[in-house]
Amino acid sequence: MSTESEAALRRVRRWLGIFVVCLVLSGLTAFPLEAETRWLADFATGPAAPVTDHLPALVGRLEQVRDGIAETNARYPFLAYGTDWLAFAHLVIAAAFWGPLKDPVRNVWVIRWAVLACAGIIPLALICGPLRGIPLYWRFIDMSFGVVGVVPLLIVLRALRPLERLADAETRAAARATAPASATG
Repeated sequence: MSTESEAALRRVRRWLGIFVVCLVLSGLTAFPLEAETRWLADFATGPAAPVTDHLPALVGRLEQVRDGIAETNARYPFLAYGTDWLAFAHLVIAAAFWGPLKDPVRNVWVIRWAVLACAGIIPLALICGPLRGIPLYWRFIDMSFGVVGVVPLLIVLRALRPLERLADAETRAAARATAPASATG
């Protein structure tokens, strides 16, 4: 493998690593939602609150979400099991990237699938958001996860193009070398 190919492979693995770390962190933060929303609302309304005066609607929404999660967990704790599964799904998706981290050319399909998943966030937020009473600005925040998430994946796909061409050329050369010689008359 050439120095240029090795550099491209390192760059691909670095971006995939960043993507995986973000997936894991996103998954792990889905477990302690009640504590997180309490901390966030306290931060937004505390003595050095950066948003209290400038974005009162956001503060109101944060408090509503905090209270909703706390009340739901107190009365119906089994509903939090849904966010436990959400967290688990993030961790499983992150684990699926073991193949691309090991051999990104061979497992490029996982990366392409993840691009489609990132794109799918947008219609999900636009369709399900209004059905669940999610404010428009929060739907844009949700959609930003797909937009931001797809960036490292597109960088990876672009960096993989020359590596894929090289792998295809090597495969064709190996096939020619092992093919029986044709009879000429």
